[in-house]
Amino acid sequence: MPKKLAAVVTVYRKYSHAQHIVDRFLDGYGYEGTYHHPPFDLVSLYVDQVGADDLSKERAQRHPSMTIYPSIEGALTMGTGKLAVDGVIFVGEHGTYPKTEKGQVQYPRYQFFKQIVDVYQKSGRSVPLFNDKHLSWKWEWAKEMYDTSREMKFGFMAGSSLPVTWRIPRFELPMGTKVREAVCVCYGGVDSYDFHGLESIQGLVERRHGGETGVKWLQAYRGDSFWKALNDGVWSRDLMQAALCRSHTITPAREGFNDMMPTVDQMKQLAKDPVAYTYEHHDGLRCTMMLMTGMLRDFNVAMRLDNPSRVVSTQLYLPMPDGRTTLASFFSPLAWNMEKLYETGKSPIPIERTLLTTGLTASGVDSLHAGGTRLETPHLAIGYKAEKESTFERN
Repeated sequence: MPKKLAAVVTVYRKYSHAQHIVDRFLDGYGYEGTYHHPPFDLVSLYVDQVGADDLSKERAQRHPSMTIYPSIEGALTMGTGKLAVDGVIFVGEHGTYPKTEKGQVQYPRYQFFKQIVDVYQKSGRSVPLFNDKHLSWKWEWAKEMYDTSREMKFGFMAGSSLPVTWRIPRFELPMGTKVREAVCVCYGGVDSYDFHGLESIQGLVERRHGGETGVKWLQAYRGDSFWKALNDGVWSRDLMQAALCRSHTITPAREGFNDMMPTVDQMKQLAKDPVAYTYEHHDGLRCTMMLMTGMLRDFNVAMRLDNPSRVVSTQLYLPMPDGRTTLASFFSPLAWNMEKLYETGKSPIPIERTLLTTGLTASGVDSLHAGGTRLETPHLAIGYKAEKESTFERN
């Protein structure tokens, strides 16, 4: 008998992460040259906010084996009073929720996680759980979620689609390589796409010599302070340019010239409100994540390896919906890795990666809110070893 899955989501509408992920477990998805149907039965669903644009009722009509429940407990127990599924898909992204004074959307990931594990505890057993994106907007809650998963010993997978999507060129950092510096040049908002940029870097550098050692400090830059930091050499300009050379979406700096490196003055005209998080790991690795919205619309990483002249770079390919399609193909490699979680009970992606990038995202927001103050991050002394097998999509 196929394993049974429950889905717990904040909203289920067009372009929502729930649509992109849950649809793949209901209807299948194109993968490696064929149409693939996950070998699971998605039998129950809980949706927190149901609006006029909701898709869940249509999905339930087309898939009568899936029942929509009015509570998280109901979705996990299917009315039996005890855990009745073999895995949980949790997508706490999108929807109308309040913001903190720092601008963080208070998605109820921690609260929903607590309800999920409460069913586990009452039932005397637990099942693998996937959490979309970062664990929580609040560090203390994120750490508690991680600790709970370790104490209860269930497979816990979380994070972004960026580390598992295609790479152009197809590049993986060989295990044990020494890395001096890494940058990601990308786009989007704070407390949202900054997480994707941080995961883009971490998914590569965690394979370096000695493994991950955690981060000891972070400093954020925005607007004028971003350009001053660039001028002062806070991050290496040649690495920034190497990353930009991988972009497929740079806005032309001048009419008629669509394949030239923009000058700093031209960058200022394109990226009106740039943001950077620079941070240092305990082993000395320096990393910088840059949001340059208006200048480009993709994710590009460059690294300086074991000597100052050895630079490698790649684009983490993220084919976005363009208003005509909801395909968002980069969710397919993520779904494939989720399947491994439910098949084996073990996450193919280290949950410590997402714990670290969750903490970096929160620290970046904190530094920005404090006017770009450098923050010491003793709580991010998170060491771990990456899995030897790469998880990014090659085909």
